[in-house]
Amino acid sequence: MGNRLTQIATRTGDAGTTGLGDNSRVSKNSLRVHAMGDVDELNSHIGVLLCEELPPDVRELLIEIQHQLFNLGGELSIPGFELLKPEAVLALDEALERHNATLPRLQEFILPAGNRAAAQAHVCRTVARRAERALVALGNEEAIKDGPRQYLNRLSDLMFVLARVLNRMHGGDDVYWKSQRMSAPDASA
Repeated sequence: MGNRLTQIATRTGDAGTTGLGDNSRVSKNSLRVHAMGDVDELNSHIGVLLCEELPPDVRELLIEIQHQLFNLGGELSIPGFELLKPEAVLALDEALERHNATLPRLQEFILPAGNRAAAQAHVCRTVARRAERALVALGNEEAIKDGPRQYLNRLSDLMFVLARVLNRMHGGDDVYWKSQRMSAPDASA
């Protein structure tokens, strides 16, 4: 792998194609490349989140997620290959259960806001959803394994839960949506 990274500017993509891990070339606008790009963007946003003050267990979890997202991206770059193991999805399920158990039940919708770490976790959530949609679109055209789609689905849920955890880190709370309909007096009374 090290030898592959010695020359970054290869100019082989100047014609609008990119090389996959199996040495095939595809359009930079292909569904596969869109999915790879969304996963890469998600991983970068998690890197930004890691710049924030975080509880140690959340930091460790996010670092592991970055490694798994790299595996997912590698799997996407080599059609038919599997790098993301089923245990990765199970780890997200366990983290979801553990962190969600510490939170009060939601009674209203919340805004993607709060402290900076929580807001960045919400950005990660939305990018995870976009990556998931890109993967579903790719799966409609080509055979892909279930694991990557399941991983992104669980990850977006986990990022929502972590945003709520991070908003409470220093005694804060969620930012609740002020619905006009929900706050209006009942006209039928």
